[in-house]
Amino acid sequence: MTAPVFVVEHLPAGGGQRYVLDGPEGRHAVSVKRLRAGEAVVLTDGEGRWADCEVIDTEGKDRLVLQLGAVAEEPAEQPRITVVQALPKGDRGELAVETMTETGVDAIVPWAAARCITQWKGERGAKALGKWRATAREAGKQSRRVRFPQVADAATTKQVAALLAEADFAAVLHEERGYGSEPLATAELPAEGEIVLVVGPEGGVSPEELALFEEAGAKAYRLGRTVLRTSTAGTAATALLLGRTGRWSRS
Repeated sequence: MTAPVFVVEHLPAGGGQRYVLDGPEGRHAVSVKRLRAGEAVVLTDGEGRWADCEVIDTEGKDRLVLQLGAVAEEPAEQPRITVVQALPKGDRGELAVETMTETGVDAIVPWAAARCITQWKGERGAKALGKWRATAREAGKQSRRVRFPQVADAATTKQVAALLAEADFAAVLHEERGYGSEPLATAELPAEGEIVLVVGPEGGVSPEELALFEEAGAKAYRLGRTVLRTSTAGTAATALLLGRTGRWSRS
């Protein structure tokens, strides 16, 4: 079992010094994980900087005293994979974020598609976005990542089209009888740069959205013979891309 991961806002340069993990993370380490002297943990800022540490002692219920190891930085993966995720109903959005994070996606863009039943507006939208970001953080820790995916502000269809226009490979997952989508499993992928993948809502991507995305340079692709739900399609597609680009072959 790999060492548990805890998030800190800042990691000091160098290593070898004493470090106290406190606050909610310290409380979780001491009172929930019940870590003790001699055990290993990893501290990260969630943006690629991390350090192996050893527990020296605990203080009270929320302070973990550590011996800080050398601080390292994990480079960003190539090619970078961004999933534009249409807003699902209920808690399926958090499910999508959780599983995509655990799989290895680099960025998630919430999208208010035309056929989305759920709409993020005002305080409700801010709360929902906060849940997605918190889910990405917790899933990043759970999956032992040190570079968590960025969860952007909710995007409009025009903003998504602009994102697709700048990508090195742009794809829209779309399965419709009679529509000329290609299998994603055989698409020619770049070795580096930016891959942007659009996952539509349960009702599918509208013809107007498809036309706008095609104009921006995105092609329609399908995963297979079955149609996945919007909350699982992004995870399945990310796994396929990670395998095909060789990212899952690297140590």
